Amino acid sequence: MPPTTKHTAALLGGVLLAVLTGCGTSAEKSNVQAVGSEAARPAGTDHVAPPAPPGLPGMPPVLDAKDVYAADRGELSPVVKDFPSRVYVPNTNSDTVTVIDPATYKVIKTIKVGRQPQHVVPSWDLKTLWVNNDIGDSLTAIDPATGKTGRTVPVSDPYNLYFTPDGKYAVVMASMDRQLVFRDAHTMKTVKAVPVDCAGVNHADFSTDGRYFIVSCEFSGELLKVDTARMKVVAQQKLPLKGAMPQDVKLSPDGGTFYIADMIADGMWVLDGKKFTTPKLLRTGKGAHGLYVSRDSKEMYISNRGEGSISVWDFAQRKLIKKWRLPGGGSPDMGGVSADGKVLWLSGRYNAEVYAIDTATGKQLARIPVGSGPHGLAVYPQPGRYSLGHTGVFR
Repeated sequence: MPPTTKHTAALLGGVLLAVLTGCGTSAEKSNVQAVGSEAARPAGTDHVAPPAPPGLPGMPPVLDAKDVYAADRGELSPVVKDFPSRVYVPNTNSDTVTVIDPATYKVIKTIKVGRQPQHVVPSWDLKTLWVNNDIGDSLTAIDPATGKTGRTVPVSDPYNLYFTPDGKYAVVMASMDRQLVFRDAHTMKTVKAVPVDCAGVNHADFSTDGRYFIVSCEFSGELLKVDTARMKVVAQQKLPLKGAMPQDVKLSPDGGTFYIADMIADGMWVLDGKKFTTPKLLRTGKGAHGLYVSRDSKEMYISNRGEGSISVWDFAQRKLIKKWRLPGGGSPDMGGVSADGKVLWLSGRYNAEVYAIDTATGKQLARIPVGSGPHGLAVYPQPGRYSLGHTGVFR
């Protein structure tokens, strides 16, 4: 976070010289109360943007200290600008990936992959999509330029996959192995396997400066704080709810708060990542599962898998402002937002279908049959300079 504003003044030769340094910030407490305020500045002067906090060595510089998602809107990266727009759906029970053309809502291809594919994950350099074949103990590469599969790499228990902000390492969420496995981001060779004292590591997100990340442990109801450079768990806590089942993790645009969806708590935990104090629970809906930030960074969509709804969280107001219900119900799970921000795509985990939802109205635009057990759906390409993994967390 930016340094605290300091004001110093000295009277020299009868002339008052005001020396002002600092900046304004806004942050969120873990109880969702606003605490930031803009620092005073001399009348008539232009506001100067605060310096970005120092990041993990080798990480691309933060574009806007007040919005970690600043790169996620506007034009596509030159790396992906010529890729066809597609929706990739891993079907865990069918051992396939369904490919959908979002312009027509039609299935255009079904790709056979390894056993129990859980997520389709964009690589840090944006050039590859990795299919996480969990029980198959492998990663299958898809070329998003052609839609063709490439190499399959042996990787133990790849339930989910993330990338460190400097692009050096992939981090495999080895849920059943009870490990966080740091691998070379390109070769996928193991660099360091970190045992964890919790059950079901599954989702994560990184701090603004990339120096640490928060991990959810689904089966033991715990959270981990991991030092990125040291590849070490530095803090751990049990969530204050019996049977808690934390899922997706997402950082607020201003970097002050981590939100963690929880299927059993029927809402999301609000965590101060820096202090790592006990988080507060905010109810959203039954079976809260996935968290997706809108293209303008103003809202976050929460998929409530147990009741077939999507709750909308307003970051500025720090409150829930809408709830959209799928007609006839459903099981909205994982997904992402279209490149233009107009459509939220979610897999229907227990209904063998995919939902396309208008982000302006909440109206269901399409319900598309796919394979059995659709899960970590990826919308690709999307704006952003690099990928932190999962179904598409971009910075």
